[in-house]
Amino acid sequence: MRWENLTLESGGQERAAGAALFGAHAVVTRTIDTPEFAGVTFHEVRARSIVNRVPGASRMPFEWTVNPYRGCTHACVYCFARRTHGYLDLDTGTGFDSQIVVKVNAPELLRRELGARGWRGEHIAMGTNVDCYQRAEGRYRLMPGILAALRDHANPFSILTKGTLILRDLELLTRAARVTDVGLSVSVGFSDPELWRAVEPGAPAPQRRLDVVRTLAGHGLGCGVLMAPVIPFLSDDPARLRATVRAIAASGATSVTPLVLHLRPGAREWFMAWLGREHPHLVRRYERLYADGAYAPKWYQRRITRQVHELAREYGIGPDGAGTPRGIRPPDPVAPPASGPTQLTLI
Repeated sequence: MRWENLTLESGGQERAAGAALFGAHAVVTRTIDTPEFAGVTFHEVRARSIVNRVPGASRMPFEWTVNPYRGCTHACVYCFARRTHGYLDLDTGTGFDSQIVVKVNAPELLRRELGARGWRGEHIAMGTNVDCYQRAEGRYRLMPGILAALRDHANPFSILTKGTLILRDLELLTRAARVTDVGLSVSVGFSDPELWRAVEPGAPAPQRRLDVVRTLAGHGLGCGVLMAPVIPFLSDDPARLRATVRAIAASGATSVTPLVLHLRPGAREWFMAWLGREHPHLVRRYERLYADGAYAPKWYQRRITRQVHELAREYGIGPDGAGTPRGIRPPDPVAPPASGPTQLTLI
């Protein structure tokens, strides 16, 4: 395994080469003998930095990220972050799902970096590489310290998650929201339970995630839903899109933002192997749809975005805040969405 030659790449991820983010001497490998973590290995590391800058050429709509984990037990077959495990000579398939790198010093490191003279209190995004509220967080409890540091420095931040464990930190989130801007989003690409079991086997069920949205809203914390990914030919028919948007609206979400599946190297091979086993009749259709690269054609993305936005208006949710639950302060107005989709690289 290569620990020594790891540096940052686009999106706040790490890549091989140059000055190391941590060295082999700082790694402790553990296996936990409990049913919850059966087959999972944790590599505990002491990172040298935790606030990562996103290069200007990135598609990301933010500039700084914090990622306390690498690898993810959600085991989503489409996860774009799979390729990052290859930089450590770890398997990007089952290894990504079961070999979890934990930056155990993330909270103390963040507090130090937020207090540095050169830090200007810019927005920090979390959950942009792998989920900071995956199951490992229940054991390592890194997020309370991270949130406390952000709160104490009144530093704006956002979280994207599929994890219900975020509700454990409800009080910290509420206190942080009193002193700084806090953006919360939950990822729910579809509401079909059979599809969830097939492509997101380690993640909480979609309805449980929507319960998180409902609970956050009930405590005055507005929460949007990133409807991602919309999976071509499996979750994109009008009836399924309608069912998903209807469920999102019923949860009290402040907004819904669709994002079509994208297949980067690493994720592409793993997803296509799964597709060949489970839906072999779709393989040729995918090869044609993604023939030009990682992203579906613009015409397809625009069609999905238009359909979802029309459904959102029908059910009273969207960027104008309509449908915000009574008693909850509506979000500040934002500009209406462009005709094309917003390409966020967050899943």
